[in-house]
Amino acid sequence: MDWESIIRNALRAGVNLDAAAYALAAIGLNMHFGYTGLLNFGQVGFMAVGAYSVAITVNELGLSMWLGLPIGILGAIVFALLLGLPTLRLRADYLAIVTIASAEIFRLVVRAASLREVTGGSSGMTQFARDFYAVNPFSRGTYGFWHFQFDERRFWLLLVVWSLIAVVATVVFLLMRSPWGRVIKAIREDEDAARSLGKNVYWYKMQSLIFGGICGAFAGFAFAIGTQSVQPDTYSSPVTFFALTALILGGMARVVGPIIGSVMFWMLLAFSDSFLRQAVNAGHISTSIMDSNQVGQVRFMLVGLALMLLPIFRPQGVLGDRREIDLDAR
Repeated sequence: MDWESIIRNALRAGVNLDAAAYALAAIGLNMHFGYTGLLNFGQVGFMAVGAYSVAITVNELGLSMWLGLPIGILGAIVFALLLGLPTLRLRADYLAIVTIASAEIFRLVVRAASLREVTGGSSGMTQFARDFYAVNPFSRGTYGFWHFQFDERRFWLLLVVWSLIAVVATVVFLLMRSPWGRVIKAIREDEDAARSLGKNVYWYKMQSLIFGGICGAFAGFAFAIGTQSVQPDTYSSPVTFFALTALILGGMARVVGPIIGSVMFWMLLAFSDSFLRQAVNAGHISTSIMDSNQVGQVRFMLVGLALMLLPIFRPQGVLGDRREIDLDAR
C-alpha cells in the first residue's frame, strides 16, 4: 500500500475547500450553540442563501459578483430575523425545529420547476465566479510546499478563504472577551439570571443568531465560488450535521475548536477513503466483503463509529472544556 499517497490525500483534504467552508459554517454554529446555547439545525439554510445570492446576482441580474456578497450578507440577516423573531422567546428546541424546517423549505423552493428561470431549478446555476478569478494575482503554475501544492486558481481561493477564517476567528475572539461576549455566555448558562440583571436576552440571542448566520453565508460564498456552481441538493440537512460534528470534534465554545474540528473531520474522511480503496485494490480486503463502489459508504460508517466513541471518552471534544457543554436549554 502507498502510505505516502494516503497521508498526502489526508493532509490536502485538511486544508482544501470542504474543510475551509465547513470551518466557517462551524464557527457560526459555535456562536449559536457553543457560546449562546441556541440549537440551530439549519445552518445549511444560511449557506444556501449566501450561495444563491451570488449566483442570482450574476446570472439573472447581470451584476458584479462583488455586489452579490453584500446581498448575500443582507439575505442572511433577513433569514435570521425570520427564524428568530417568532422563536427566540420560546424554548430552545423550538428554534431547532424551525431552523431545520426553514432550511429544507428554502432548498425545496429554489429547486421548484416554477422558479427555474430564476434559480435554475434542480439543475442549479453555474459560471458566476469569473470576477473572483479575474483578480487572481498569481500567474499560471503551482504554488505551495510539500504535499500542500495547488494550481494558481485553487491556491488563490484557499488563500482568500483561510484568510477570511482567520479574520472571523479573530472577531469571535475579541467579541467573547468583550462585555457583549460575557452577556452571551451568561445567557447560555442561565438566561433567567441574565434577564434579572436587566439584560435584553431576546435581543442578544437575535444578535448571536445573525452573526452565526452571516458566518454560514460566508461558507456558502466559499462553496459557490470554489465550485462555480450551486445546486439545491448540495444544501441538504446532512451539511449542517457535518458542521456540527466538526464543532463537537474540535470543542465547543473555543475560538479555534470548529477550525481544528473541520480539519480533523475531513482528514479522517480522506484517510479512510484512500486507505480502504488501496486495501481493496491490493487484495487485503476481499471483494466478497467490500468492493471499491462501497468504500464511500463504509468510510462514513467507520468515521461515524470513531465519532461515537468521542462522547464516551471525551465529550468536550479535542480542545473543549467539559463545563462548556452543560447548557441551560430551557
